[in-house]
Amino acid sequence: MAQRTVLVVLFDGVQSLDVTGPLEVFAGADKHTPGTYRVRTASLDGAPVRASSGLTLVPDASLDAAPAPHTLIVPGGEGTRRPDPRLVDWVRRHGPRAARLVSVCTGAMLLAEAGLLDGRRATTHWAYCATLARDHPAIRVESDPIFVRDGTVSTSAGVTAGIDLALALVEEDVGRDTALTVARHLVVFLRRPGNQAQFSAQLTAQTAHRDPLRDVQQWITEHPAADLSVDALAARAALSPRHFARAFQAETGMTPGRYVDRVRLEHARRLLEDTADSVEGVSRISGYGTPEAMRRAFLRTLGASPAEYRRRFRPAPVT
Repeated sequence: MAQRTVLVVLFDGVQSLDVTGPLEVFAGADKHTPGTYRVRTASLDGAPVRASSGLTLVPDASLDAAPAPHTLIVPGGEGTRRPDPRLVDWVRRHGPRAARLVSVCTGAMLLAEAGLLDGRRATTHWAYCATLARDHPAIRVESDPIFVRDGTVSTSAGVTAGIDLALALVEEDVGRDTALTVARHLVVFLRRPGNQAQFSAQLTAQTAHRDPLRDVQQWITEHPAADLSVDALAARAALSPRHFARAFQAETGMTPGRYVDRVRLEHARRLLEDTADSVEGVSRISGYGTPEAMRRAFLRTLGASPAEYRRRFRPAPVT
């Protein structure tokens, strides 16, 4: 494979982890398989930039003097809220020339300002998905996945999702062995599927205001294999099924059924990642009843069967 140049764009107010996470992945891959990547950083004028944390980052070159990249990475950070028009213009002109255009976190805002996400599927940090969708209606914003790949353009959610996306690109370029070595070195999983949710069911849903509904939320989380029908949950909350369903959705932002589905999926995922329990056993104690029911839920939500999910996400034993 010919050496590929990876160029990371720097600007004042950048999130340093959005820069260093993917950078460490590609640099690590080149150490494992020399000659694979040449990683460079660049700012508008080639001057040092101050990250949102106060850290000073010194680029290799100015953007205009930087080598033409195979993979162009645009990180996020506070600096994307009011970006320098010159930076947006540079991304608009050079983004389409790269074989791969990648954003991390709110770097998607820069790509959107440059018009490079119109008509595409994209994601960003969960806190900014609504803003991205509102300000750029031509983009099909997906708020749940940790990263989205649409042709040559890839966008990721907040911070650590940029590492997941970079590992996926390394695995595609060089193979699983190199990506796995890098993941082990960084002490991260190889690899979370892109359509894995950014947040758990409990964090995605709002916490109900009333004690009976909060108690039901906790009960669901602690007893995924129980009878979690609306009738059973309503009885636990001492409400009629109709009143319960309406109140639950009003206070949590999702229906009882959807909340139960997410809790069960999350419970099953954790067991597949952290235990050696059989798929049949996981399906039973997660409330699915049968492996086939769990398989359908995984395919529908994650695009992978339970067995495939375990293969991708459960860390391999270090030998």
